[in-house]
Amino acid sequence: MPDYRRAWHPGGTYFFTVNLLQRHGNDLLTRHIDLLRQAVRAVRKRHPFHIHGWVVLPDHLHCVIELPPEDADFATRWRLIKMGFSKALPRVEKLSAVRVRRGERGIWQRRYWEHLIRDEADYRAHMDYVHINPLKHGLVKRVADWPYSTFHHLVAVGIYSPDWAGGVERGLGYDD
Repeated sequence: MPDYRRAWHPGGTYFFTVNLLQRHGNDLLTRHIDLLRQAVRAVRKRHPFHIHGWVVLPDHLHCVIELPPEDADFATRWRLIKMGFSKALPRVEKLSAVRVRRGERGIWQRRYWEHLIRDEADYRAHMDYVHINPLKHGLVKRVADWPYSTFHHLVAVGIYSPDWAGGVERGLGYDD
């Protein structure tokens, strides 16, 4: 079994990528965006964290979040978000024998990508990556056209301009 090493840093700011199990052609996250938002709100009430940036695409999401001082437990937060979202959905997915044996749903990939933000440049790069993702995947021609993103809030508070990444940034080599 692989040895997954996580960067546990109390009060840390992290970038995450979280994927659905069946990615291609699956729009579960945007189709049920309100259920995902409810799951995140419920977890934040019990296990607070600050959202710096978040984007939900049809089959995966990216975010930059900050944990409270003295708290490094992002794993519990993701487990509860995934579980809350999954429990709100009807059981229609096909399950492997392993998932049935473990009592798991066939909604999410078990693992997720996590990166501890190191400095201001790293933070800016990951925030830009979060917000450019719908454009990168060809879902919109302008970042401002994607509704499931903190981009709109960040424009309202003056962090991004409304025309940021209006389409000319395509092909810069952003990878998932």
